[in-house]
Amino acid sequence: MNGNAPITVLLVDDQPLLRMGFRLILEGEDDLRVVGEASDGAEAVRQVREVNPDVVLMDVRMPVLDGIEATRAVASSGSAAKVIILTTFDLDEYAFAGLQAGASAFLLKDVAPAELVSAVRVVASGDAVVAPRVTRRLLEAYVRGDHPSAVPGDFAVNGRPAATADIMTGGHRTAASVPAVGKGRNPHGEEQQKDPLLEALTPREREMLGAMAEGLSNAEIAHRFFLSEATVKTHVRRILAKLHLRDRVQAVVYAYETGLVVPSNPDY
Repeated sequence: MNGNAPITVLLVDDQPLLRMGFRLILEGEDDLRVVGEASDGAEAVRQVREVNPDVVLMDVRMPVLDGIEATRAVASSGSAAKVIILTTFDLDEYAFAGLQAGASAFLLKDVAPAELVSAVRVVASGDAVVAPRVTRRLLEAYVRGDHPSAVPGDFAVNGRPAATADIMTGGHRTAASVPAVGKGRNPHGEEQQKDPLLEALTPREREMLGAMAEGLSNAEIAHRFFLSEATVKTHVRRILAKLHLRDRVQAVVYAYETGLVVPSNPDY
């Protein structure tokens, strides 16, 4: 994305009125531009190839191809587009499945206009907090296994998210492709071996990954470790490169699924 160019957005939802509402909100901002619309996942994947948007607002339940599979296709295509999953409930199993498939964030469909605009800018920049309280609650609930997933196929095993075969294109993998391994025991008390890629991280980079999983912004991480924000950004880039992950959200999901971060008490 060019620093001077507007952020381009693709709207994907099978409800025309919802697409129209989002378009009116986004096009009211000078730095945002809607470059296309799609009413199903298959059309969304085609449009991503054709118009190359910076951000895709992706509904989940759609005909032809659902938003989860469409997100997986976009993430594995090598496209630089960042996907924001649109969901009805904050503890929706489809929201977690979307993050596993490669989405960069999720939003509730009844999001306030200012929050929608902010989220699009945040995801396009890739620099902001990726696990605010509601997102972390979602991650912890599904890694802990509190909510059996209703997502078909390989998204759930024994009521908790499963790892799938590597989805790698252009050197990136989604969190769903990460081996479900960590250090010592996972949140279910099961013995695990370390993901070999973790060995490539320095002790400081592991600390940074843990802070990212807490939902801290670059500024907050810099304050905690007495570093400049520029240094934090360099560490984040190195972590993503070493783990072959697309973005910060995928790093957060990775930290939970590999056992680097243990879910907190369910009464949070």
